[in-house]
Amino acid sequence: MNQLKIFLLVIFFGCFLQINATEPFISTENKAESIVLKEKSLSLSIFTNSGIDNGILRAVKNLQSDFQKVTGVQPAILNQTSGMNSPFIIIGTVGTKSVIDDLIKQKKIDGKFLTGKKEKYVIQNVNNPFPGVSEAIVIAGSDKRGTIYGIYEMSQQIGVSPWYYWADVPVEVKENLYFKKGIYTDGEPAVEYRGIFLNDEEPSLGGWARATFGGINSKFYEKVFELILRMKGNYIWPAMWGKAFYDDDALSGPLANEMGIIMGTSHHEPMAQAQTDWKRYIQKNNMPNVWDYSKNKKVLDEFWKKGIERSKNWEKLVTIGMRGDGDEAMGEGTNIALLEEIVKNQRKTIARVTGEKAEKMPQVWALYKEVQDYYDKGMRVPNDVILLFCDDNWGNVRKLPDLSKPLHKGGYGMYYHFDYVGGPRNSKWINISPIQRVWEQMNLSYEHKVDKIWIVNVGDLKPMEFPISFFLEMAWNPKQFNSKNLLEYTEKWAAQQFGEKHAKEIAGMINLYSKYNRRVTPETLDWKTYSLENYNEFETVLNDYRALALEALRLKEHIPAEYQDAYFQLILYPIDACSNLYEMYYAVAKNKELAAKKNVEANVYADKVKECFDRNAYLDNQYNNVIAGGKWQHMMDQMKIGYKAWFDGKENVMPEVTRVSDADVPKEKVFQEKNGYVSIEAENFARKNNSERIHWEVIPDFGKTKSGVTTFPQNAYPKADENIYLEYDINFESKGEFEVQLLLAPTLNFNHNKGLRYEISFDGGTPQIVNFNGHYKGELGRWQSEHIIKSTTKHQISQPGKHTLRLRVLEPGIVLEKILINTGGLKSSYLGAPESEYLTN
Repeated sequence: MNQLKIFLLVIFFGCFLQINATEPFISTENKAESIVLKEKSLSLSIFTNSGIDNGILRAVKNLQSDFQKVTGVQPAILNQTSGMNSPFIIIGTVGTKSVIDDLIKQKKIDGKFLTGKKEKYVIQNVNNPFPGVSEAIVIAGSDKRGTIYGIYEMSQQIGVSPWYYWADVPVEVKENLYFKKGIYTDGEPAVEYRGIFLNDEEPSLGGWARATFGGINSKFYEKVFELILRMKGNYIWPAMWGKAFYDDDALSGPLANEMGIIMGTSHHEPMAQAQTDWKRYIQKNNMPNVWDYSKNKKVLDEFWKKGIERSKNWEKLVTIGMRGDGDEAMGEGTNIALLEEIVKNQRKTIARVTGEKAEKMPQVWALYKEVQDYYDKGMRVPNDVILLFCDDNWGNVRKLPDLSKPLHKGGYGMYYHFDYVGGPRNSKWINISPIQRVWEQMNLSYEHKVDKIWIVNVGDLKPMEFPISFFLEMAWNPKQFNSKNLLEYTEKWAAQQFGEKHAKEIAGMINLYSKYNRRVTPETLDWKTYSLENYNEFETVLNDYRALALEALRLKEHIPAEYQDAYFQLILYPIDACSNLYEMYYAVAKNKELAAKKNVEANVYADKVKECFDRNAYLDNQYNNVIAGGKWQHMMDQMKIGYKAWFDGKENVMPEVTRVSDADVPKEKVFQEKNGYVSIEAENFARKNNSERIHWEVIPDFGKTKSGVTTFPQNAYPKADENIYLEYDINFESKGEFEVQLLLAPTLNFNHNKGLRYEISFDGGTPQIVNFNGHYKGELGRWQSEHIIKSTTKHQISQPGKHTLRLRVLEPGIVLEKILINTGGLKSSYLGAPESEYLTN
């Protein structure tokens, strides 16, 4: 019995010490149960075995440099135990005949935490690791990347942001550092492949890389790979506009493999070959330039073989299948049998080159655009291949696994977009992705078993710092986030970059500017977007951004000098530059309105347009040539003003203005049904009905106006006897046939094109069943670029007075943002009428 008690105590304290690494374990105060890392009289040493993996050694040297940034003293890196003094850190990997294996044998580290695990680290204190050494801190990994992640976790905790290089986040100098005793780990990642896609990288990222490194080469990628690893990512699709990763610089492939980055190629670049590789290959060998397997099989097979041969010794995830040349759709009439033959022959090539079965080489098939249609029509790939679903390029998931049917054994991934080149206009310049929508769609994906690959198109990388951080953090552990703690994450991220003092204010600004940019992307914004005539809409959104810009400029005066460059890049520029666009387009709209009335005040607004256009150039120049000593040359070269279609030009084009104009925009405020409409924010329901399985949640700051309301969990489909509904009480002053508009998030028919359905009714009457997106076939819809779906029904109200509107959902994934009821006077506007006075009973 005593032995049982001892065993249970061991289990209890073992669990107690298993602390999540997001908990701080570094302090500047010497508290009880602490180990000194740095004090005036003591200097840190780092111990690793000789012959340690070169990728791990790179991270160790970065940790050495990070400690020097923080403490002013560079730790020594040792690989012999004789003469060592505390404090010091021991770094190694289990199963490599390292010091970690010795410590496990001595039972100073519990091997169960690491053995057989993937990409896991443990950071803990140990007593008497070596003769004559009383205690030390150990960073131990289950494998190469696990060790690297542990090293960079230490870097973050001592105060070095992953964005120290890419956003010039300064490092606060600390005289003393202490480690809080305990065992710390983040566990294993929930998603196997977690990464970014550098795409649409011209002119900005490409121009900067050429000015800084001489091109997008291994020197450039060394910085990118380090950033990914510091954020616990492991996967990348490299830049592809006129680029060939392996061919442009022979050092790039070995570098990725050494550092621990899994290489991939984009959705339309099969067999470890870039599109540019193909152009170079056919020119060099004088071969036919026909990207058509039915006409050029021999040349394509040989080309793909060379891709696998070149990269066969490096860790990678091979894209298989085929799209049209240049990321275009395959020609009409492409048959599934041919595509399946392509995949079959590609796998034969993999097997021949590697000398192993094809399934030994990880592979992915991307169901991008029309390729999803082939899948829907019955095309299949072998069970070991990962199926990569995609969004619609605008952040709306197109398809997810059907959980009622057997799942594909190879698993599923998601290709998501923060950046996009395509209709109606590009979205390349700045962050337009509020994490509320990213979380909601990626959580929807994860709960539908999408956990093999999460990769996101980040364009130029630089303007997307915050959503990249969130995406990779969520990919590691999606369960850590919910609808209530997203702002808390933003505050934590702001504190990491700028310190605690202003973190809440900065987080609020990040939250708002990304929300405003999702209302309408800056490139899609023009003078016609918002209504001047109805509801003061344009002036309202202008004032929203103007107030935010004033707040960012005010706070700038309180930010310490060493943080000014980072503050400009991460906060001030995106807010100030976007606010300036709103000022300019509002002035264009006023100019045109007044010019039409022959009012000379139009000239004032014409001058304002020119002033804003010039200010845009000034802000871009500040970014490119002034901040950080001119470090970011060309990074803001992206055109953003003057779009006519989806493709962009090289230079911004000032909007046309007219000289001459009169009149003020009507300043009326409209409330409730007196003025012919009712407008309700979705979160202001009178009642909600949940079940034991399914419940409603409000997602604060979701969507265009106030919030979104949807059901959770996102993989729970209501049964016939579950009434999952919201009710709204409305006092009508008139009667008749009224139109009800539901403004819904543009969630697509991810459920195998069946569509998402809801029931709508008044006063317990027979409900109408509406499938609002079942018709979607992959084409671009206006509601996608406007980030809203408007679903309309008509209802007969026989008498004035109180009535109850009920909305019942029949599938998950439906996110309601706003309700508009037209009783005869509802006017057109981009955001929908402002909310009516809402009377509660």
